[in-house]
Amino acid sequence: MDHTQLDDVLRRVEQALDEKDTTLIRKLFQSYVYVAGLVEDKNTSIRHLRQLFFGKRTEKTATVVGRQGEKSDPASQPGVAGDAQSGEPDTDESHQANTAPPGHGRNGADAYRGAERIDVPHASLKAGDACPECGQGTVYEKTSGVLVRITGQPPLAAKIYQLQKLRCHLCGRVFTAQAPQEASEQKYDVTAGSMIGLLKYGSGLPFNRIEGLQGHLEIPLPASTQWDIVQAVANNLAPAFEELIRQAAQGDVLHNDDTTVKILELMGQNRQEALADGDDADQRTGLFTSGVVALRAGYRVALFFSGRKHAGENLAQVLKHRAAELPPPIQMCDALSRNLPGELQTILGNCLAHARRQFVDVYDRFPEECRYLLEALAVVYRNDAIARERQLSPEDRLRFHQQESQPTMQELRAWLRRQIDNKLTESNSGLGGAIGYMLRHWDKLTLFLRQAGAPLDNNFCERALKKAILHRKNALFYKTQNGARVGDLFMSLIYTCQLNQVNPFDYLTELQRHADQLAVNPEQWLPWNYREMLA
Repeated sequence: MDHTQLDDVLRRVEQALDEKDTTLIRKLFQSYVYVAGLVEDKNTSIRHLRQLFFGKRTEKTATVVGRQGEKSDPASQPGVAGDAQSGEPDTDESHQANTAPPGHGRNGADAYRGAERIDVPHASLKAGDACPECGQGTVYEKTSGVLVRITGQPPLAAKIYQLQKLRCHLCGRVFTAQAPQEASEQKYDVTAGSMIGLLKYGSGLPFNRIEGLQGHLEIPLPASTQWDIVQAVANNLAPAFEELIRQAAQGDVLHNDDTTVKILELMGQNRQEALADGDDADQRTGLFTSGVVALRAGYRVALFFSGRKHAGENLAQVLKHRAAELPPPIQMCDALSRNLPGELQTILGNCLAHARRQFVDVYDRFPEECRYLLEALAVVYRNDAIARERQLSPEDRLRFHQQESQPTMQELRAWLRRQIDNKLTESNSGLGGAIGYMLRHWDKLTLFLRQAGAPLDNNFCERALKKAILHRKNALFYKTQNGARVGDLFMSLIYTCQLNQVNPFDYLTELQRHADQLAVNPEQWLPWNYREMLA
């Protein structure tokens, strides 16, 4: 039905029914039009519609399969360690396998690492003085009492120095008060550039929202001025970004993946080239933000690259900086061919969470089969959590997985083969496709059983790309390729700081204050060692 037919029906309804019923039917028609538009959109999937109507659900095993009526029990198989239900793919190094005890939810004084600390001496006593209460003993030093006081302020504050001027009434000479030492020569302090970069590229606040917030707080800061500031800061920080690329190339494990991005300048070029070439156009039109996360003993590096290149091509550019004497690194990604770095050699592993997700998506149609696989993989993730809990070395972790997880994975592979070979599952169904994917990529999905240090999944990179996705969600696009370059630089520095438990505001500020030294020795001004240089 088109809009004209719907309007005709609504007019007849209004004549025949009362206002309450007419309002209800009008809402039903509007819902029909909205859903019909979604169905006609080629980018709308059934899963999207289901999430739209019923909300998103978690992929945790306990939520997907439930805890009651379990027919398949991997916990009774060899290779089970602990409660399989607690093993989930959404894990990281800081995850605690055991549930934390309930608390009051407040932060202690040690949590405020960035707070200014002020020592307050006693007004009338010091260590060694006679006790004013008994008059016989002496007082001694104890652990200080603590008061935490938190104040609010605009993200960017301003000070106005009114310099007094005096003029001689005879000779006319003007004498101006000297500016205090804390008043810098530049209008915008280096801390202003750090804060704008953190708000924009770390928290996803577009320039216009920052402008509105600052305006309401009566410290105006136009969006155009913000861009001028971060662009100038990015030029000073470029040596640190280039050094992060070199450091990432030496990593033991490298994760990479893509997400889409809009860069108006390149989109305009695509349209012009398409019009010029007509039907003969054979060019790449996709635009991507690639995430590369490198793990090495002692530190982690996150890199972002936005433009026409895929994740594999950007990873290849990073690996060109790798020392020749180092062995090939472990690469973790999903099974898309565009994630591969071309001719450069890596030890390739595929993301187990991607394979698992395909079974989560079809669980409603094939609950018993999917339950078996999800619970088996929960055993593997639980074992990996135990290995982290015990802080096992890569070699010890490999032996632990071979002992505890390999029997479960061998039984799972045999079960998958029986589903296809014995025609227990239709190969063209959703379940058959998920099973086929796992069998085709089995060796890469189980690299953690053969290679020391190989991760289970690509969740490190998935979490990193949330930075780019948050920016895309709020700012929508980059205007130019240069704007995308600035965004990639800030995101890389900020997220690398977060991965290494470093204050990004302090790091960006100190890099600007020591820009000359950074340009000469960038390897000494990285998030994990810049404090040593300051000391």
